Amino acid sequence: TITVLNNEMGEEQRKLYLSYLAQAKQEVAEQININGFEKSHIQILAALTRLRQICCHPGLFFQDYHAGSSKLEQCMEIIEDAIQSGHKILLFSGYTAMFPFMEERLQEKNIAYFKLTGATKVDERIALVEEFNENPKIKVFLISLKAGGTGLNLTGADMVIHYDPWWNLSTENQATDRAYRIGQKNNVQV
Repeated sequence: TITVLNNEMGEEQRKLYLSYLAQAKQEVAEQININGFEKSHIQILAALTRLRQICCHPGLFFQDYHAGSSKLEQCMEIIEDAIQSGHKILLFSGYTAMFPFMEERLQEKNIAYFKLTGATKVDERIALVEEFNENPKIKVFLISLKAGGTGLNLTGADMVIHYDPWWNLSTENQATDRAYRIGQKNNVQV
C-alpha cells in the first residue's frame, strides 16, 4: 500500500526556503543570460538540489541552522506510531548528511536502529541485514538510497519511508522492493 504524505514547512524553515528561492532565481537567470540555457544545467540542478535540502532539513545547507524541520518532525511521528503498532521500518534518504539529524532524534526516543551507507563494508552489510531481519528490538534501518537500492533482502521490515523523493522513480521502486520480496509475509506500507 502506497500513501503519499505532504508536509507544510514551519515558519522559520519557510522563510529560509523563500529567501533562498529568490536568490537562486536571480542567480540562475543571470547564468542563463550569460551562458544560455543549454550551458546552465549544472547551476539549475545545484539550485534545485539546495532547495530540496532545505525542504528535508535546513541544516543540510545552512551550517548555523538550529531550528527544527517540519518534515523530520512528521517522519518521527510516523516512526513512533508505526513502532507502537508493531512495525519495522526501512527509512531511505538520498542525503546521507540527513542521517545525523535522524539518528539524534531516534536516540532521544530510545529507538534502536541500524544505518547502511556507501561506506558500509560488504561483510558488515550482510551482518546488519541478517540482524535487522531477525532481531525484533531493531525497529528502524536508515539506508542511503544509493547504497541500499539493490541486492538487499530486508523482509523483516513491513514499512518503507522515502524521506526525500528521488529524481528517478525506478530507484525508489528498487529501494521499496528491499522489503517487498519473496519471503515477505506481511503487507508492506510505503
